[in-house]
Amino acid sequence: MTDLMAPPAVSPYALTEEQEALVEAVRDFAQRRLAPNAIEWDQNKHFPVDVLREAGELGLGGIYAHEDVGGAGLTRSDAVLIFEELAKGDTTIAAYISIHNMVVWMIDSFGSDEQRSQWIPKLASMEQLASYCLTEPGVGSDAAALVTSAVRDGDSYVLNGVKQFISGAGASSVYVVMARTGGDGAKGISAFIVPSEVAGLSFGANERKMGWNAQPTKQVIFDNVRVPVANLLGEEGEGFSFAMKGLNGGRINMGACSLGGAQWALDQAVRYVKQREAFGSPLSEQQSLVFALADMETDLTAARLLLKRAASALDNHEPETASLCAMAKRFATDVAFTAANSALQLHGGYGYLADYGIEKVVRDLRVHQILEGTNEIMRLIVGRSLLEDAS
Repeated sequence: MTDLMAPPAVSPYALTEEQEALVEAVRDFAQRRLAPNAIEWDQNKHFPVDVLREAGELGLGGIYAHEDVGGAGLTRSDAVLIFEELAKGDTTIAAYISIHNMVVWMIDSFGSDEQRSQWIPKLASMEQLASYCLTEPGVGSDAAALVTSAVRDGDSYVLNGVKQFISGAGASSVYVVMARTGGDGAKGISAFIVPSEVAGLSFGANERKMGWNAQPTKQVIFDNVRVPVANLLGEEGEGFSFAMKGLNGGRINMGACSLGGAQWALDQAVRYVKQREAFGSPLSEQQSLVFALADMETDLTAARLLLKRAASALDNHEPETASLCAMAKRFATDVAFTAANSALQLHGGYGYLADYGIEKVVRDLRVHQILEGTNEIMRLIVGRSLLEDAS
């Protein structure tokens, strides 16, 4: 017989005490240092390097890097909580911190002890910033077709080519670059750590974008850039695999950034609907608007749970990790954009004004459906995985 006096079981969806404290600390930082400045940074296209260094002091520059090189040693399950809270303050800066952490994780996971000791401490503190260089002007979703080359020349590799849409370009000190050292396809790609001060490295103009205005996005140009063989990450031919593994985590982080931005927009919409009156009564008495809020909350809650499931799979190295991360990224970024856009609609004309912040979130979240693998590619990953499992 069941013991009716037994304490209730802990919910698998509940945060631990450590996670609750983590969320509170990140929320405090995001609301104190990001949120009050987000609109101004967006309008002035200002990249707040000083504030990023403050984030580094909190351990946000090496969230899941090992502690022996200055990382925080947290899990992917912790990370999705962190990025949701950061994005409630500023979606653009939260997204850049995710990209920076992807680079740090790649060096920590696949680098030698010497590389980890040389590069990660200053990256984890965000004294130095990092950029991830995969996409090229003619190569987006078909990343294995990249043409940037790295040719061995004695104790060095010489890199030539152009990378496109690189977040942090020009401001970063460290670039992890995927370049071709072998034949066609994925197996011919290697990864290199390229410091910003090398000769032959230059940058294009800052792109004029719909959103993400508070972080620079530029071409990174390699013109006979020479780096030592010691800057090869892992072995020749492993770079594409490293890049894809990095993207698994990047995808759920971007889903969490979308979730945070959309949750903030929903919270604003709830306040507005409760305060605003039309036709002699509060908007909150109009059933159609209540239904809209309910749909937004339901979708965001579902996204949060799917992100939690994908993060757990990544933490535990489950075989279906890539598919779950793709599902979570696709679903979270789609429903978050829809929710943020609905929040703008509920604000009427005010939602279209910059001072309210809603239109910024809508602009920022739109690119999350494109980067880290388009949502069409996410569907392809999930569908192919499903067919493989059935064969």
